[in-house]
Amino acid sequence: MGRKYFGTDGVRGCVGEFPITPEFVMRIGYAAGVSLVAREHLPPGERPAILIGKDTRISGYMLEAALEAGFAAAGVDVMLAGPIPTPAVAYLTRALRLQAGVVLSASHNPFYDNGIKFFSAGGTKLPDAMEAEIEAHLDEPMGCVDSSRLGRARRINDAAGRYIEFCKSTFPNELDLRGLRIALDCAHGAAYNIAPSVFHELGADVVSVGVEPNGLNINDGVGATRPENLRKTVLAQGADIGIALDGDGDRLIMVDRQGEIYDGDKLIYVIAAARRAAGRLDGVVGTLMSNLGFEHAVGRLGVPFARAKVGDRYVLELLHEKGWQLGGENSGHIICLDCHSTGDAIVSALQVLAALKQRGQTLAESCADLVFYPQRLINVRLPSGFDWKADQGIDSAREAAERELGDSGRVLLRPSGTEPLLRVMVEGRDGEVVERLARQIAGAVEQAVG
Repeated sequence: MGRKYFGTDGVRGCVGEFPITPEFVMRIGYAAGVSLVAREHLPPGERPAILIGKDTRISGYMLEAALEAGFAAAGVDVMLAGPIPTPAVAYLTRALRLQAGVVLSASHNPFYDNGIKFFSAGGTKLPDAMEAEIEAHLDEPMGCVDSSRLGRARRINDAAGRYIEFCKSTFPNELDLRGLRIALDCAHGAAYNIAPSVFHELGADVVSVGVEPNGLNINDGVGATRPENLRKTVLAQGADIGIALDGDGDRLIMVDRQGEIYDGDKLIYVIAAARRAAGRLDGVVGTLMSNLGFEHAVGRLGVPFARAKVGDRYVLELLHEKGWQLGGENSGHIICLDCHSTGDAIVSALQVLAALKQRGQTLAESCADLVFYPQRLINVRLPSGFDWKADQGIDSAREAAERELGDSGRVLLRPSGTEPLLRVMVEGRDGEVVERLARQIAGAVEQAVG
């Protein structure tokens, strides 16, 4: 049965519109708290404890208070971390031996959106069974425990410092960043007061932008989803390398000193090549959107490659299934399970920098064997209820394109998870062929829907 409130990455929406309202957020805190109290068999007098972190959106103040009230009403203690990256909540939940962690963030979305994401005690995404249990409690009336059992709240004053030290611990002890000038774009987001310290304390000369959040400017023309801002900063400041994070600090894009932009596929390849050379890489997980050239380049390293559905949640699931350590998305979500239980932009950037240091290479040199294939994506609007999979014309167009491409390309038809669109993607070695085939399939879809 499909989930009613939870998507692939928690609950998300526009602030002030259901479900991102104070009332609903209080109710989801209460529902999650009821689930925790029922699951945790603690000694008499002890209460479960959870951590709440948030990014820099102005709505975070309101939603944090509502969430705290819901947990307290269920008899759960709350620890408040303030503005802190999503992966920091995952780390601190595990490090402090708490029962769960919650992040208030809409990641790379504009300030007027927000969301709620849960982490388990182990610092991983909440299991489907737990989300289903919370949803079941959401459909019940909200109550309140006896006053003697109400949860308490306190603030963790050293949350940022703890996380800074954790990030630094993932960088090899024998290396440092001295002599490296880094341009760093924090997207006016959750890492604004953390990421600059990490790279500076490892020895880098850091030029920071996107570190003046005002509650309204998160991701606004800055960060990993707007890498042109970082590119301009790198060139203007004469930086050796640029690092861009998104609003909640789990997405990474980098820029070299010539202004070339490096997405998630390229950065994963840099890490993979270094780990393969060191004899410590079992395989790499990408997604359905990972470039075919990336897959072929990983294959030339002699490393197995597997594709997950789009979404870091599915990358993580496949990594655990395969027993591998490295994977991610071309959007910049990179997971290094030997360093952290979830995707972390700061930690991933440190793994890229370590790879470059260990091999004495630049980003361009590390990616010399990686050649991206031309890729064309066309979105076609679908009428409500239209079953595109059952249409013979669409299927015939897809099969014809696949025959023409052979092993040198691929076709992907994927419905959007948020809009009534079918995404038609074709990639291959020849850009003109790719463009023609993508338009032919998109035309077949348009003809089928009338």
